[in-house]
Amino acid sequence: MSLIRENATSLYDQIAATLRDEIERGGYEPSGKLPSEAELSERFGVSRVTVRLAIGKLVSDSLVERKQGKGTFATGKRFRHRLDALHGFYDSLARQGVHPQMKLLRMDQAKKLPPAMHGVFAPSIKTAVYLERLHSVDDDVVALAQTWLLPEAGEISERLAQTRPTYEILESLPGWRLARADMSITAVPASGAIAIQLQVTEHTPLLVMKRTSRLSDGRVCEATLFHIRPERYEFTVSSVTHA
Repeated sequence: MSLIRENATSLYDQIAATLRDEIERGGYEPSGKLPSEAELSERFGVSRVTVRLAIGKLVSDSLVERKQGKGTFATGKRFRHRLDALHGFYDSLARQGVHPQMKLLRMDQAKKLPPAMHGVFAPSIKTAVYLERLHSVDDDVVALAQTWLLPEAGEISERLAQTRPTYEILESLPGWRLARADMSITAVPASGAIAIQLQVTEHTPLLVMKRTSRLSDGRVCEATLFHIRPERYEFTVSSVTHA
């Protein structure tokens, strides 16, 4: 774009308007990251001071945010999860061109099933391997995952739980092959402990996805509750019509 230097509108306002339009058209998907000040300065043929003023205007309008040491990002960037494909939460983020992080908060090799898990596994299952992990992108928290796995998964190491997504862990176990997953989505207010982990205020509305996964022999091998910040995430599904 060529700036109109004789225009009554300041150069930085013109740059801000251009960037605003590009943000709204999704020009910086999938990560939401804008070019650096140096790159914008070269692109528009202006000083970095002018670029900084333009970025400052977008920050004031809550369209972008500066992240120390990382750059400038469009706010309100949402990640998507397809409900009609068998992808794990971590894998779904990674497929969108970002670099998700996963932090293991807790691991229990034999945790008693809570009331919410009653009836999910076979009646003989009273305890499960429990993992609690926090999912983030560029240090911004996206979701808290509370996962229960069949007791046979007790052989997995803490290192594996720290570094591998759930589906990758499951399919690393001898003879385990995933066949299907059932998911449901509701909305709940954030409780105290979950609000702290997701860095939101208590009672903030959250999306909750409940996922149960089955092996090829029909057994439920995994059940996870994802508490998700809705301003960062959305669910999609594709359907076709039949003549």
